[in-house]
Amino acid sequence: MDYKIASISGDGIGPEIVREAKKVLEAVGSRFGHSFAYEELLMGGCSIDAYGEPLTDETLERAGKSDSILLGAVGGRVGVDSWYELPPDKRPEAGLLKIRKGLGLFCNLRPAILFEELSRACPLKDEIVEGGFDFIFARELTGGLYFGERYTKEIDGVMTAVDTLKYDEREIRRIAVQAFEIAMKRRKKVCSVDKANVLDSSRLWSKVVAEVAKDYPEVELTNMLVDNCAMQIVRDPKQFDVILTENMFGDILSDEASMVTGSLGMLSSASLGEGSFGMYEPSHGSAPDIAGQDKANPIATILSAAMMLRYSFGLLEEADAVEDAVKQVLKDGYRTVDIMSEGKTQVGTAQMGDLIAGHIR
Repeated sequence: MDYKIASISGDGIGPEIVREAKKVLEAVGSRFGHSFAYEELLMGGCSIDAYGEPLTDETLERAGKSDSILLGAVGGRVGVDSWYELPPDKRPEAGLLKIRKGLGLFCNLRPAILFEELSRACPLKDEIVEGGFDFIFARELTGGLYFGERYTKEIDGVMTAVDTLKYDEREIRRIAVQAFEIAMKRRKKVCSVDKANVLDSSRLWSKVVAEVAKDYPEVELTNMLVDNCAMQIVRDPKQFDVILTENMFGDILSDEASMVTGSLGMLSSASLGEGSFGMYEPSHGSAPDIAGQDKANPIATILSAAMMLRYSFGLLEEADAVEDAVKQVLKDGYRTVDIMSEGKTQVGTAQMGDLIAGHIR
């Protein structure tokens, strides 16, 4: 099969980690008889430098005509000529919000997996993480506080900032359906996270999720307040299977989860729309302090490419091959600097990609 991928390397370490993901996809193509063609597009700071805005309408249109999007990371440059001296809607991360909204990518999937080989990199006690753990976030991505009306202005002589948190039942229902569908393919457990003791939006969220749950009698539904969930992730991460939550809560909780998996460099993600189209990216940032130094961990991006094979292309065996190769390289003792531990072999970005691709071939 032939697949067209919009490649958005972005800023900082983005080009390095995307390069390694492509290397792995080429190994998949060689082994399984597929062809991957890439259209290089700009988004983030590099797009600001080239076009004066983080994502042009033309780039958005071209990305939407691909079979899927592989994204590195955006933003990061501060100091002289900082992108963050620009208005908020012109900064690098505004490109992310625009592409999610413009392409209808409402469902963000972030696996939180602690590989047994990386248990020493986890800050939690051994008895908590023995044997590893595996859960996934289903985060609503195009609504809530990040997309609500906002303004900063002087009111009665006092500078006042307002951000609006808004959800309607349709937005909640469609992400809930995604979460339950995913749970049906896993351990059949959904934990819906909200702040229903305080927020009207959360009370609607809880009501709609309960309605959706009736269509999935095999799935166990629990409800948890967001502050309790933050504590439970570090107290007993093994209790979770699918965590369903709104945009801001999911943003914060999934970053917390990345730390108990050992490193942000291990955390992949997918942003999906109504059909098979998706955007795949690591959960970490652009890390400009190590850009160009062959220090970045490409595994999150490589695992994101595996999610692309699974969710957008329906290539399950190929996705398994990538994930198995990552596990084998870790089992063989190879580590990038962020997950390095005593007795292991430290490698750079490019060599890690070579090792994983080699196992696939």
